[in-house]
Amino acid sequence: MPLDFGALRRHPDVEGPGLEASDAADRLILDEAASLIGDVGPGELVVVDDAYGALALGAAAAGARGIRVHQDLVTGERALAQNAERAGHSGDVRSLPLGAELLDGARLVLLRLPRSLDRLDEVAGLIAAHAAPDVVVVAGARIKHMTLAMNDVLGAWFERVDVSHARQKSRVLTARGRRDARQPPALGWPRGERHDDLDVTVVAHGGVFAGTGVDIGTRFLLGELGEAVPDAASAVDLACGSGVVAAWLARARPSVRVTATDRSAAAAASARATAEVNAVADRVHVTRADGLELLPDASEPLIVLNPPFHSDAALHTGIARHLFEDAARVLVPGGELWCVWNSHLRYRPLLERLVGPTRQVARNPKFTVTASGRP
Repeated sequence: MPLDFGALRRHPDVEGPGLEASDAADRLILDEAASLIGDVGPGELVVVDDAYGALALGAAAAGARGIRVHQDLVTGERALAQNAERAGHSGDVRSLPLGAELLDGARLVLLRLPRSLDRLDEVAGLIAAHAAPDVVVVAGARIKHMTLAMNDVLGAWFERVDVSHARQKSRVLTARGRRDARQPPALGWPRGERHDDLDVTVVAHGGVFAGTGVDIGTRFLLGELGEAVPDAASAVDLACGSGVVAAWLARARPSVRVTATDRSAAAAASARATAEVNAVADRVHVTRADGLELLPDASEPLIVLNPPFHSDAALHTGIARHLFEDAARVLVPGGELWCVWNSHLRYRPLLERLVGPTRQVARNPKFTVTASGRP
């Protein structure tokens, strides 16, 4: 029975008008791969970066079994599990980390093209290293999010890259003939960069926000963070990305224990590597989680946040609201949420309402740093 794409949900991710669980690119990928799906045996189909399960469940509806799946966001992974149960395909899909176990022996890989070329390079390299020699990669996205450089990245790992006709503002790239090594050669993943002004080395996997750099908002926040709850014995780096804030806090405050958490698997892996290379892994605990779900109520005196404000390609402040609510729950009375945000988003009234009294710590032409205290 064909998959009812309209029945798919994004939950527990942000839901709302204009935020869909599938799109025309998912359907085009499945249509371009239809004959290949029929040819692969159980366990030979892998799906990577499927947002909420449309690709994996569409393949299951077409007869594929033993489908291995990797989704970067833990919320996407949970949405797939819930959608699979509703569609009657729970036994046909299995979520795995990005690596050898996911890709070993794969003959067909369905891939939502990431907007990050670094993410695409890392994924393509893992496919080439671990999949079957005759693996075919069918990768697609909305045209507005594609660039010609994506062809070049796939071409660095595969002998042949074919381009589909456009349909409903979507397009597919099909790659065959995996190479034994990247052409031209390049550094592997993860990668690191030293920032002497911060006394921190940042390590990042492909696609993590700001990569091995330190974005200007985080850098602005770090310049003010010395005054944040100076007697705190522990702190949280919420939506930690590469873990630069966690590593900086742990180095600046040798007695502080830091929890770094992010819903992205690539971010969590990067934060662990960043803590390790900065010799603070014994005091930085990294988790992949939806917000602060793993932390108990009223347990932390200091939470630091540079909130994301995109859900996939859409601007949506619901993610920040969710994180602010979580911070309010986890802060001890008298604790503070230190936050940096793009000034045009005007988060201060929301912070006042959800967390508590909020003061402006610093402001420049682009960013605002605030401290919100829980009464």
